[in-house]
Amino acid sequence: MRLALLGTGTMGAGMARAMHRAGLDVTVWNRTPAKAEPLAGEGIEVADSVTAAVTGADAVVTMLFDTGAVLGVTDEITAALGPDTVWLQSSTVGIHGIQRIAEKASGAPLLDAPVLGTKKPAEDGNLVALVSGPDDLIDRARPVLEAVATKTVVAGPKIGQASALKLACNAWILSITAATAQSVALATRLGLPGELFLGAIDGGPANSPYAQLKARAMLAGDFTASFGLDGGRKDLDLITEAAWEAGVGTALLDGVRAVFDAAAAKGHGEDDIAAVYTALSGD
Repeated sequence: MRLALLGTGTMGAGMARAMHRAGLDVTVWNRTPAKAEPLAGEGIEVADSVTAAVTGADAVVTMLFDTGAVLGVTDEITAALGPDTVWLQSSTVGIHGIQRIAEKASGAPLLDAPVLGTKKPAEDGNLVALVSGPDDLIDRARPVLEAVATKTVVAGPKIGQASALKLACNAWILSITAATAQSVALATRLGLPGELFLGAIDGGPANSPYAQLKARAMLAGDFTASFGLDGGRKDLDLITEAAWEAGVGTALLDGVRAVFDAAAAKGHGEDDIAAVYTALSGD
């Protein structure tokens, strides 16, 4: 199966490696070519244009930063799609974003296919794929989904349903990261080792492997990006918009956004979301 992956940032590069390791014939493209070049040394073809990457592909995956970035290449993608190609739109663009992309794609064989996970799960092929769209397209996309994910959750037959589920999941991820930072900061400022908080919840019903992972990064001051803080802020905008339109209260989201903004103001926008700790620690 020949695959084109557009966007080789933190997630896209990892996904390309997982796909290549699974035996797919992968060609990648990135707006900034230098960011894709390391993949060339791993046997992954790097195309110099969207058209070159997409032409002849059985499947196309877009993993770009936002709706604008996807819309910016949509015309090139649709012009180069073959009659049996399936397009998996995996960027986190929200409900309105995927609808705008679908409208511009004008009937292209499109799946709404965001993923859950960060850098290491992407590279290991251990993501969770969320997908919605026609059953026949989902079936055609199975080799791609199985290459990058240990589980695929079908959200429904309509474009937008998978993106809605992604917003609900990211609301939890971003909120629990901020809540973890709050508890670690509180413990340390009260004169306790932060590890005591982790030990107290470990093994009990309140424990979370994600909280353990992010708390240890916070305590170590290691904010190497797996899920970028500015990307989290972008997602919080999408989540808040969807919540407001659905009549869901946004008080919690507003608080989470405030601490993420404070961390970005301290210069941590390109760091991992664990850097939200800096907005709460008092350092």
